[in-house]
Amino acid sequence: MTAQVFQPIAARPAPNRTTGWLAWMRSNLFSDWRTTFGTVAVVAALLYLLPHFLRWAVLDAVTIASPDACHAAHGACWGVVKEKFRFILFGRYPFEEHWRALIATAVLLTLIIASCVRMFWKPWLAGLWLLVLAFYFTIMYGGVFGLRKVETDLWSGLPLTILLASLSMIMAFPIALCIALGRRSGMPAIRSLCTVYVELIRGVPLISVLFMASFMFPLLMPSGFNIDVLIRVLAGITLFAAAYMAEVIRGGLQAIPKGQLEAAATLGLSYWQTQRKIVLPQALAMVVPGIMNNFISTFKDTSLVAIVSLYELTGAMGMAMNAEADWRPFRLEGYLFIAVIYFIFCYSMSRYSKWIEAQVNKSKQR
Repeated sequence: MTAQVFQPIAARPAPNRTTGWLAWMRSNLFSDWRTTFGTVAVVAALLYLLPHFLRWAVLDAVTIASPDACHAAHGACWGVVKEKFRFILFGRYPFEEHWRALIATAVLLTLIIASCVRMFWKPWLAGLWLLVLAFYFTIMYGGVFGLRKVETDLWSGLPLTILLASLSMIMAFPIALCIALGRRSGMPAIRSLCTVYVELIRGVPLISVLFMASFMFPLLMPSGFNIDVLIRVLAGITLFAAAYMAEVIRGGLQAIPKGQLEAAATLGLSYWQTQRKIVLPQALAMVVPGIMNNFISTFKDTSLVAIVSLYELTGAMGMAMNAEADWRPFRLEGYLFIAVIYFIFCYSMSRYSKWIEAQVNKSKQR
C-alpha cells in the first residue's frame, strides 16, 4: 500500500483591508476602470484649474476697498466685500440700527443650534422658542423701549433669510405631518382634501405662490384690512414646503408593514396611540434624509422672496452691488461671499442629518 505524503495547501493571500483611507479610496475612487478614469480626469482638471483660481483669488487679489485699485488689478477684488459686507448682511435695515439686527440674529441662531443638541430636548424648549421669537420681533421692529420703529419691508439680508427659513421649517413640519396622515386616512373627504392640497401646491412653482400671497391675496381681503407682506410671504413658503414634506413623510408611512398596524389593533391601541407609539417613530426615522433635504431646499428657496420686494441675503447683495456703478463689475466676488454663507448653513444641516441618522439607527445595530 502506497504511503500518503502530506501536501500542505498553499497559503492564500490576505484579504484587503476594509477600513482606513486606502480602503476607502480603493472602493470609491478606483473600484473599476471607469471609476479610475473618472478620478484621474477630475484630478487632472483640478490640477489645471486650481493654480489659475489661486492666482486669481489669492495671489493677484486686491483687499483694499478702492474701486480704482480693483479696476487696475488682474485678480479678484475682495475689497468689494470689505466695503459692502454690512449692506450685504443687513440690506435695507437702517445702518445705525444694524446692532439690533446683529443681536436678534445671533440670539435666534443660538437657539437654533441649542435646539439641535439632545440635552436641550425638554418640554420647556417650546416656551423658549416663543420667548426668543418675541424678543426677535421686538428688537427688529422696535417702537418700544426707546427703539426706533423699523417696518418689516426694511428687514433684509441674513436676518430675514434665517427668520423665513427657520419659521417656515418649524411651521411646515406639523402641517406636513397632518397632511401625510390625511392622505392615508380612511375618510374619503379628508383624503381627497389633502390630495388636492398637495397636488395643487406641487403643481406650481414657489414664485407663483409668493406672487399670489403678496399681490393677489390682498385683493380678496375686505377694504381697509391688510396683512403684513412678511406674514403673507412666510405663510406662502410654509404651505409650499409643507406640501413637499408631506410626500416625504407619506413615503415613510407606507414603508411600515401592515402587520404592525394589525398587531396594534389587536392590542387595543387607538388610532392616535398607534401612530404616536408605533408608526411615526419608525416612519420619521426612515425619512430623515428626505426631511433634511426639504429643509435645505427651503433655506435656499428664501432667495426667491426678492420678487415681492423682500430682499434677503441674495437680494441684499444685488442691491449692494447696484448702489454704486464703480462696484458693479465685481459681482462675482459678492456672489462667492454669499455662496460661502449658504454653504456653511447647508453643509451644517447635512452633517446634522447624518448625526440624526446615526442616532435613530442605533436600535438596529447588533
